Amino acid sequence: MTSHRLSFKEKLGYGLGDTASNFFFQVFNIFLLYYYTDVFGLAPAAVGTMFIVTKIVDAISDPVMGLIADRTNSRWGKFRPYILWGAIPYGLCGYLMFASPELSDSGKLIYAYATYTLMMLSYTVINVPYSALMGVISPSSIERTKVASYRFFCAFGAAWLVGTFVGPLKNLLGGGDEVQGFRLTMIIFAVISVALFWITFATTKERVAPPKEEKTDIRLDLKALVTNGPWFALFLSAIVTLMNIAVRNGSLLYYFKYYVGDDGTPLFLIFDKTAVFLSLGLLTMMAGIAMTKFLAERFEKRTLMIALTLLNAATMAVFYFIPPEQYWTMVFFNCLGSFIIGPTPALVWSMYADCADYGTWKSGRRTTALVFSTVQFAQKLGLAVGAGLAGIILGLFGFVANEIQTEESLQGIRFMFSLLPAILAILGAVAIFFYRLNTEMVKKIEQELAEPEPQPA
Repeated sequence: MTSHRLSFKEKLGYGLGDTASNFFFQVFNIFLLYYYTDVFGLAPAAVGTMFIVTKIVDAISDPVMGLIADRTNSRWGKFRPYILWGAIPYGLCGYLMFASPELSDSGKLIYAYATYTLMMLSYTVINVPYSALMGVISPSSIERTKVASYRFFCAFGAAWLVGTFVGPLKNLLGGGDEVQGFRLTMIIFAVISVALFWITFATTKERVAPPKEEKTDIRLDLKALVTNGPWFALFLSAIVTLMNIAVRNGSLLYYFKYYVGDDGTPLFLIFDKTAVFLSLGLLTMMAGIAMTKFLAERFEKRTLMIALTLLNAATMAVFYFIPPEQYWTMVFFNCLGSFIIGPTPALVWSMYADCADYGTWKSGRRTTALVFSTVQFAQKLGLAVGAGLAGIILGLFGFVANEIQTEESLQGIRFMFSLLPAILAILGAVAIFFYRLNTEMVKKIEQELAEPEPQPA
């Protein structure tokens, strides 16, 4: 059998695409709700509603993009052209979200709806093909797991840069003006993201082709998808897992600003308590990601996902009981939980690729981009619902931006940062329980798909 081992250059080149994505994605996760409420001046409930309502567009655009990408044929392949041509619109839309023009209150809300929707569309156009590329970069499941490890090491490298430097950078560039600080920071991120996506395009190849006899039929593609049991389990898990991430990240700045009392005073050099907390947590997560290959070669992916998710849920729940003055206790449990959860992103994305192979093996139809696009929609839906829920909960508990909070609003912030994400993590583990592809089955599928097609007599 021909070796399917990928070069370091290609694995790193692919991973840098998620570095590009995360220069925006992590800013949205950590800073967007705060930016909209405390900087741009929108009501938290209005922002929460916007996050949820705009998912109507994604419900259509994500699977449609998957269907389009699966049917694309070019000299660069099915998926790589979108990485090349989608990079500049992606960078531009990301910047426009933080351009902060002078508008009335209603004008600001309309501007937020328009730019957020355009950004999510540009994210779909480039990230559905980018994610699907991992499913065809190699026919080997273990090589795809390695690629996923590179991807998420690069992704959380960007997350570390965002979590560590966005706060100090916006303060430095803005000279105390958060509007200008965010604006200039996002210009820098936009330029870097475009360049990194182009590197991904230049260093990767597509090696897995659909069956030769396959004919274009959307109805059959959708049938193959909905009868794919492992995909459905991951789809449900993706929704609640990303809700967990969105709720916790969306409440993080509020937790430190209003509960811990982080006023931006440097704790170490130019870094305040929030930046140090994020930085150390993301560094330990990257250490956890580095353990992915070691763990994946010794345990079933499904078992690992369930165990690591439940352990992480416990570390998040602990935060509800930590007093505000015990900052280093918070840092310890955050680092512990981050290390535990580190291997899970690479594991789950390699499981998505296994689902695509399973669908091809079962139905005879390769719907790689459709599988990845629908799971990406589930993730975006989870992020939006989680972020929207965070905004709505802030409103329900009486939160008022830039004021001393009542005991009730502080309870809401603590609940969002600890118990609610822990509950959602447990639900994600329950969904993974119904994922029934084991290592033996994946190897069998891989071997049978690699067999040459019988020739007519």
